[in-house]
Amino acid sequence: MRDKTQTNSAAPGDRLIRAGAIVFFAGTVATLVTVTPLFLGTTPFPTYMFGLSMLMGVGFLIAGAGVLRSIAAGRRQAREGSAASGASAR
Repeated sequence: MRDKTQTNSAAPGDRLIRAGAIVFFAGTVATLVTVTPLFLGTTPFPTYMFGLSMLMGVGFLIAGAGVLRSIAAGRRQAREGSAASGASAR
């Protein structure tokens, strides 16, 4: 029972995925705020707002790194499990 993953336990990469999602959504809001004046015909926002729009890509990369870390941990755990079961079969 101890080798089972608990539903409330954090696997490797979970925090990166959550942080990436938050950064991505912050970038989404910044993009919507930046693009809205262009459609309304009002004065556009300063250039730094366009830079904040890049947070979408940064968040996507952070979440992708979390997914890759989670995959690597799963492979490592599977490799250790197969090595342990192979050693006990002898």
